[in-house]
Amino acid sequence: MKVLVTATNYSKYCQPGKKLLEEAGCEIIENPHGRPYTFEELKEIVGDIDGVVVGVDTWNEEVFRLAPKLKVLARFGVGVDNIDLKAAEKREIVVCNSPGINSSAVAEQAAALILSSMRQIPQMNNAVRDGKWPRPMFHELKSRTIGFLGFGAIARNLAERLAGFHPEMIAYDKYPNQEMADKLGVKLVSQEEVLKKADIISIHLPATDETKHLINQETLNKMKDGVYVVNTARGSIVSEKDMAEALRTGKVAGFASDVFETEPIDLSGSLFGFENYIATPHVSAETYENCETTSVVTAKAILAVFDGKEPEHKFV
Repeated sequence: MKVLVTATNYSKYCQPGKKLLEEAGCEIIENPHGRPYTFEELKEIVGDIDGVVVGVDTWNEEVFRLAPKLKVLARFGVGVDNIDLKAAEKREIVVCNSPGINSSAVAEQAAALILSSMRQIPQMNNAVRDGKWPRPMFHELKSRTIGFLGFGAIARNLAERLAGFHPEMIAYDKYPNQEMADKLGVKLVSQEEVLKKADIISIHLPATDETKHLINQETLNKMKDGVYVVNTARGSIVSEKDMAEALRTGKVAGFASDVFETEPIDLSGSLFGFENYIATPHVSAETYENCETTSVVTAKAILAVFDGKEPEHKFV
C-alpha cells in the first residue's frame, strides 16, 4: 500500500507513526515542499495512492477522480474543512481526524498570542532594538473579561491555563457543556453577550458555512472599543478586510492570528500595515508532543481501513 503524507516534516517529527506504517509494509511518500501541496502537484502523484495523512491541502472531487485507489484520508489535526466530505462519501473514501490531541498545543499558542497582543511584545521588542525606550501602559488580565467563541477542547484547555491570571471568563458554544464550564469557572452566555462584554475574544469555532466571516463589520461594531481578538481556529471565520478597518479606527486594539483566509498569505493584504496585528504561520499545533501522538493516531486509522476495520474518529 502507498501512503502519501501531505503534512510537513513527517520524518523529522513523526517517527512513531511512520514506524507503524513501515512495519505494516507501507510505502511512504512524503511532502518535500514544506507547505501544502497545490492541485498541480497532487495530480502528478495521487494516481496510485491508497491512503493519505492529510495536512491542510484541498481534497475534493477534482483530486478524487484522479485517485482511483484512494481508500482513506486521515487528517493530521481536527478540522476537515479542506476535505469535501460528500465527495469522499460518494467515492467510499473513509475520512477521519484526530480530535483533542492538539488542544494543549493550540491553547498554549492562544495564550501566547493573547499576552503578546495585550502587552505589545512584538512592538516593544522592535522599539528596544531601534534604540527606543517607550513607556506604554497595560491592563492586567485580572481586571479583564475573556470571551471564548466556541468552548470545545482547545478553549477549555486555554481557560484552565488562563485561570491563574484571575480574569472573568465567559463563553458561547452551540452545544454547551455546563459541567466543564462550572469546573473551569467559566460562565456560559450567548454569542451576543460574548461579543458585547469581552475585553479579549478568543476564537475556537470550526470552519462552516455558518461561521464564515462571523467576525465582520457588524459583529465588530458590537464589541467593546479597544477589544483584543485572537484567532487560532480557522482563517475563514474573520473577514480580514473588516478587521483591518477596525484596527484602523481603533475599534480593535490588537488582532493576533495563526490562521488566514488564504494560505500561504498575501503580504499585500491590508492587515500587514498595522503594528498591532500579530501573525504566526499556522504553527499552533507544531509541537513535538502533538506531532508524535497524532502521527500514531493517523497511522492506526489508515492501517485499520487497509485491514477492513472501522477506524477511530471516522467522519464518513
